[in-house]
Amino acid sequence: MKPENSEKERVLSGMQPTGNLHFGRYFGAVKNWVDLQAAYDCYYCIVDYHAMTMPYKPANLRASTWNGIFGLIACGIEPRNLFIQSWVPEHAELTWILSCFASYGEVQRMTQFKDKSQQVAEKDKEAFISVGLFTYPVLQAADILIYKPKYVPVGKDQEQHLELTRNIAIRFNQQVGKEILPVPEALFTEIPKVMSTADPSRKMSASLGDKHNINVFADPDQIRKQIRTAVTDTGTETSSAMSPGVANLFSLLKASGQTETYAELKSRYEDQSLKYAELKEVVAEALVRVSAPMREKMDHIQANKKEYKEMIRASSESIRKRAKHNLDQIKDACGLMITS
Repeated sequence: MKPENSEKERVLSGMQPTGNLHFGRYFGAVKNWVDLQAAYDCYYCIVDYHAMTMPYKPANLRASTWNGIFGLIACGIEPRNLFIQSWVPEHAELTWILSCFASYGEVQRMTQFKDKSQQVAEKDKEAFISVGLFTYPVLQAADILIYKPKYVPVGKDQEQHLELTRNIAIRFNQQVGKEILPVPEALFTEIPKVMSTADPSRKMSASLGDKHNINVFADPDQIRKQIRTAVTDTGTETSSAMSPGVANLFSLLKASGQTETYAELKSRYEDQSLKYAELKEVVAEALVRVSAPMREKMDHIQANKKEYKEMIRASSESIRKRAKHNLDQIKDACGLMITS
C-alpha cells in the first residue's frame, strides 16, 4: 500500500512498455526517478494504454508491461510508488473530460504526432494512423492531472506536452470557476543525451534494433562487446573537434558516476595521449559496474515474480483510490453526476 504523505510535494511520470530498458532510458529518466524518491512523493506508471497508439502485437503487450515493471524495480524504484496505467481506468475517463477542454489546434500542433505518424507510414504504407495517436497527449494530460502533482520530470523534448497539460488545467479551472486542478511545473534535471554506439548521430533506442541500444540487464561480456565495437571517428570530423562517437563514450562515462576518471581521460584526450581502445575499456567496465546490482536484483525478481506482481496489484489499488477521489472532485466541478 502507498501511504499518504502530506509533507512531500508530489511527482508523476510514466514510461511506455516498449523495448529494452537500455542505458539511454536509464541515464535519461530512470536514474532520476530513483533519486527523486528521497525528496518527493512519487507516482510512476507503466503507460500500457499509450503503447496501443502505435502498431503493436496484443500478445506482447502484457509481457512487455510486466518486463517494464520488473525493470524499474530492479533499477531501484520502490514497488509502492509503481502502478499499471490500465489498472486505474479513471485515467481513461478523465481523458474524455479533458478532451472537452483541449482545443483541436493545440493537439494538432503536437510534434510527436507528426513524427510518429511518419514512422508508421514509412514502416507500412498500408497501416492506418489511429485517432489514439492523435489524441494521446490528452491521455498524457489525464495521467498527470488526475494525481494533482506539483512537478513532472521532463526533458526539453517533452516540454510541449507538459505545456498542453498546463493549458488544459488552466482552461478547466477558468471554466468551472474553481482551482480544482493545480497547474503542474516542469522538473528539469541534467539529463545525459545518450546516443547509439552504432550510429552516434541517433539517440540510443530499442526501436532501432539491438545494435543501437545496450540493455542494462545484458551479460557483462555483451556490454563490453558493444562498447568495443562503438563507432568513434567517422572520417567527417575536423582534427580539432571531438567526434560524436567519442563524445558519446565520454557522456556514458560521466553518467556512470566516474567523475574523476572522466576528468582525467578528458584531459588526456585533449593532449592526444588517450587511445580509443583504452577509453572504450574504461567505459565498458563503468557500465558493467552500474548494471551489476540491477542484474542481481532482476534475478531475485524473476525468481519471485508472483510476490512482486502482488506488490504491484496492491500499489495500483491504493493509487487508484486517490485517482477516484480526485476524479469525483473533477466530475462534481463539471456538473457531472457522481456516485459517492
